[in-house]
Amino acid sequence: MKQIDSLLSEMIQYYSGDPKRIQHFLKVHSFARIIGSQEGLGERELFTLEAAAVVHDIGIRLCVEKYGNCSGKLQEKEGPAIAEAMLKKLDFDQNVIHRVCWLVGHHHTYSNIDSIDYQILVEADFLVNLYEDQLSGDACLAALNHIFRTESGIRLCRTIFLS
Repeated sequence: MKQIDSLLSEMIQYYSGDPKRIQHFLKVHSFARIIGSQEGLGERELFTLEAAAVVHDIGIRLCVEKYGNCSGKLQEKEGPAIAEAMLKKLDFDQNVIHRVCWLVGHHHTYSNIDSIDYQILVEADFLVNLYEDQLSGDACLAALNHIFRTESGIRLCRTIFLS
């Protein structure tokens, strides 16, 4: 967990002066950790998921500077290389780096989700975005029906937004 703490600190520094982005990835990380733990992920898979949750939006800053916007597809394009550099700097294992970068490069693609870590990352991001974007009850229900698949994620979504 020391590496995750170091990564959190590095990301807080990376987004220094941008409390909205910092708050976002901290919340996504927390939800990913909760769902991953409740879904029974192994220690290594949970570690990789947590790292991906921390850096999932790392491409936003560059996208805004380079393109003037930070659409999901642009984040998927630009984020992996930035995540890789940060993870290497913090001496993460190469297999973890590879998987985290793949997840960063796909976290806004909601079709063909084929692994538990990918599913959980998407669900954790949705839980935070539903709140931050102040979406309606109907939008929350639509997300629940179309995005959420894990028992833990479904339970959290229902409890937070639909109770």
